[in-house]
Amino acid sequence: MTKCGYVALIGAPNAGKSTMLNALIGNKVSIVTAKPQTTRNRIRGIAIEGDVQIIFVDTPGIFEAKPKFEKAMVEAAWSGSEESDISVLVVDANRGLDDDTRAIAENIKAKGRKAILVLNKVDKTEKTMLPELAAKLYQIYDFERSFMISATRGNGVKDILLYLASQMPDSPFLYPEDEITDSSERNIAEEITREQCFTKLHAELPYGLMVETEKWQEENKKGKRVIKINQLIVIEREAHKKIILGKNGAMLKSIGSNARHRIGEALGAEVNLFLFIKVNDNWKSDPAVFKATGLEYKD
Repeated sequence: MTKCGYVALIGAPNAGKSTMLNALIGNKVSIVTAKPQTTRNRIRGIAIEGDVQIIFVDTPGIFEAKPKFEKAMVEAAWSGSEESDISVLVVDANRGLDDDTRAIAENIKAKGRKAILVLNKVDKTEKTMLPELAAKLYQIYDFERSFMISATRGNGVKDILLYLASQMPDSPFLYPEDEITDSSERNIAEEITREQCFTKLHAELPYGLMVETEKWQEENKKGKRVIKINQLIVIEREAHKKIILGKNGAMLKSIGSNARHRIGEALGAEVNLFLFIKVNDNWKSDPAVFKATGLEYKD
């Protein structure tokens, strides 16, 4: 008898959910940067532990949203939690119990969801603070279990995987055993390029940015898979174009070079990547963008 179930990773922005997901899967399936709110849609990662298949949903960080696009991200996060067999509240232990995390814990209690608590980044936190932080969170909600980990180092991640495997219901596997994500290759390529934009541009990068595939052409050359990809880096303001281009186009070339290398590794192919910049001051209100990002558009 096999088991299979869904696990939602929820938490405030920059709690380390994406890093934790990649550690649980043992491979990179989710964008990881030092900036909060970088995960926009629900990315599924798939892990096998013995005769158990665990389907993880890495949700966008939950925060007090105002613009329509941000509200859709938060709704996607809560929807991912509601559809799962168990939720994992990931907390940046170094940041402590902030307003966003308190609100999430209170919502878990109000909805009566089954959840465990993970205090992440303990390697960067004063150890004497951890019991107090855990106690404060347990005063809000009586979690099934709690774990203290460092997702970046992988410390404690295996314990979480083993516990979650014990909680999954009897079920056949829902995905092939060699599959680690249900994200399409186009989505993976777009996420890698978007990650490089965040990584390269640091504080200069405007958050109003998305990456869209304009052209995807594959061929087989002497038994080798070759993919030609044209991507659009879509920004909200004309003034942002100079930031992404850099002096004599050097920044855009650097982003493209790094992204091309990482996309090739992820897809196991030779990749020819061409990046173009497009200004669209209304992309966050475009229903087609919501659909492509996996978010629900509401008038």
